[in-house]
Amino acid sequence: MQDPETLGGVSRSSGVDHPDQTADGAFIAPETPEVASADQHVLKSGDTFIVNDPLGDITGIDDGLFVNDTRVLSSLRLTFGGRVPSLLSGSVSSDNTAFTAHFTNRPLPPLGGTSTPEGVIHVERERVLSGTMMTEAIELTNYGTEEAVVPLSISFASDFRDMFEVRGLKREVRGELKPPRVEGSEVRLEYIGLDKVARRVSIEFSPKPDKLLADRADFTVALPAQACVSLYLTVAIEVEPLEGAAPDTPSAGIIKPGHCLADSNGQSVGRAAIRAALVDAHIVMRERRRQTARVRSSNPLFNSWINRSIADLSLLTTDLPTGPYPYAGIPWFSTPFGRDAIITSLQTLWLQPALARGVLRFLAAHQAREDSAFRDAEVGKIMHELRKSEMAATGEVPFALYYGGVDSTPLFVVLAGAYVERTGDLALIDELWPALERAAGWVAGVCDRNPHGLLDYRRESEGGLANQGWKDSHDSVFHADGRFPDGPIALVEVQAYASAAFETMSRFATQRGLIEDAARYAGRAAKIRRCVEEKYWMPESEFYGIALDGHGDLCRVLASNAGHLLAFGLPEYERGRAVAEILESALFHTGWGVRTLAAGQARFNPMAYHNGSVWPHDNALCARGLARYGRKEAAVRLLQALFEAAVTFDMRLPELFCGFPRRRGSPPTAYPVACLPQAWAAGSPFMMLEACLGVSIDATRREVRIEQPMLPEGIDWLEVGHLRVGNASVTLTFRRVDGKVVASADRSDVKVVAVL
Repeated sequence: MQDPETLGGVSRSSGVDHPDQTADGAFIAPETPEVASADQHVLKSGDTFIVNDPLGDITGIDDGLFVNDTRVLSSLRLTFGGRVPSLLSGSVSSDNTAFTAHFTNRPLPPLGGTSTPEGVIHVERERVLSGTMMTEAIELTNYGTEEAVVPLSISFASDFRDMFEVRGLKREVRGELKPPRVEGSEVRLEYIGLDKVARRVSIEFSPKPDKLLADRADFTVALPAQACVSLYLTVAIEVEPLEGAAPDTPSAGIIKPGHCLADSNGQSVGRAAIRAALVDAHIVMRERRRQTARVRSSNPLFNSWINRSIADLSLLTTDLPTGPYPYAGIPWFSTPFGRDAIITSLQTLWLQPALARGVLRFLAAHQAREDSAFRDAEVGKIMHELRKSEMAATGEVPFALYYGGVDSTPLFVVLAGAYVERTGDLALIDELWPALERAAGWVAGVCDRNPHGLLDYRRESEGGLANQGWKDSHDSVFHADGRFPDGPIALVEVQAYASAAFETMSRFATQRGLIEDAARYAGRAAKIRRCVEEKYWMPESEFYGIALDGHGDLCRVLASNAGHLLAFGLPEYERGRAVAEILESALFHTGWGVRTLAAGQARFNPMAYHNGSVWPHDNALCARGLARYGRKEAAVRLLQALFEAAVTFDMRLPELFCGFPRRRGSPPTAYPVACLPQAWAAGSPFMMLEACLGVSIDATRREVRIEQPMLPEGIDWLEVGHLRVGNASVTLTFRRVDGKVVASADRSDVKVVAVL
């Protein structure tokens, strides 16, 4: 998704992680000892998210409370008598609405007489995020036989750092950090950015602390035996553009703080505040879940994986004026990305088409209308990413609205075609038609400049991405001897996207009576197919090379990119079958999934970001391709492998993990800075399941087609309930009968057709 650069570094760049540059001008991440922890827990609400450790603390390394890509809380620590308590457990609820930690005291010093031994005080810490407010309840229960006096402190701080700073970029000049203000039970922090935007944080406690400083609240809690006492705090954020702020910058929108605690005792008000926040969060998640067809099976672990994936997608989805939009991932990419959202929408389209509609409308609204080398923008291109941070607004990085992705534009058209087939919603195509024509026009224009008629890329912005396909790290495209190619570069999978986009436009043009346009688009699609078969096929390997360089030379590298060709149906059938066989082999398949790069290739490294790791979304597309080319049993094995990997990752697939071969008794190896959750990782089981079940939906005919369904081992039956088709719905059930999987449907107005 973005440039990682070093395994030990803060990871992935959004094009920029550090002012140091490679020879080709690409920014690289600095090496630091800090990496994202597998024990981090996240909550998200709109453009606000929090990352904390199992205790609920924020340590200030790479976690924190963020709003619009700015860290507004960089430290939050709870201590008793100056000591960190003993952790019992820390977790986020199954629907991702609340974080809860349980811990107990270490021995407390004597205050007013006796000391308190270890393990007597139970503490429950509950946290909810609603809008731009974090609400927290800290409940202390004394299970001892005598009264305990508990010295409790909550320390806090805000560095107001831009996300790019958190990830390693050094800035020579920053805005103005205002002195903290302490007023009653509240501390107010403020930062005026270089973008002329005020970012304010209000931290309020209830009841009022015994001592409140600019960075710490101290309480002395008297707890009778067998008694319970609660403390509450809220963190409210306000973002306000000041005079001189650019009106069209993403950060210039006003965020108002919510209602804080305002009671001298605070108990009833605090309880009401956190209950209200919980209710709001539950309502949002329940409504998102309601829009998705229900999937359940005979296997409880598989159900847990599916439910967790749906909850993660719900967490990452943000309601925008154009509709729901899945943000890419937490912590580094909690913002709109083009490619990620399109792939996620394709993965889940059969179950929840409303997500695709929201993505299409948002991307059309942010389509490039002018050329800009700084933003890698050209008229008609679909955005790669959008950032609302200070550094994006000031132009220190080009990502306020960045277009340096070669594949988002054709995939935008492909998604529109898939959405119409799934829903029959031609009115949306009428709305999007100018954007679709501009997108197809951009793809056609680039193809016309390429000597072979292919879709290629070359970075225009020195601060942008050197590689602009989904494998966008600086070293992900290379020749067989490891040399980096000269541009412009034509990635193999991008040609499948472009061909599919032109085929989609041909269908749309036919429906609209534009016969000449339809023929022209169909001709372009066919030309790309012929060129791929001629230029990329490697007979000696029975595989497709990863890319053509600017000299027309093939990068003769075996990479998972070829699996995307299968997913979109570009190769001739026999060649597709040959590719499928190699993807199934030990060159690629680790036992936990398919690697991004075959073992033995130059630059192969199972710990590398794009050169040997396993990406769930990549595997989902490969599974779709395997099923499309008659290797459905291999797609089922791939689903089984990713399911078993998810079990070891607490039922949640990360963005990627290392590509070491599977060994008996050993789990897959985590990649230390992978986003978790990640949208297209969470969406992966649904695309794989769709491929294995052989489900396709034609809304115009109000028809569901099922072709030779298969189920993974350990699942005797699987049900897809309340699957919407037009204005009707159907429930499908798949059962093992005499060694085969048989599909049935409830009575409905939807026609279900079994394809032999």
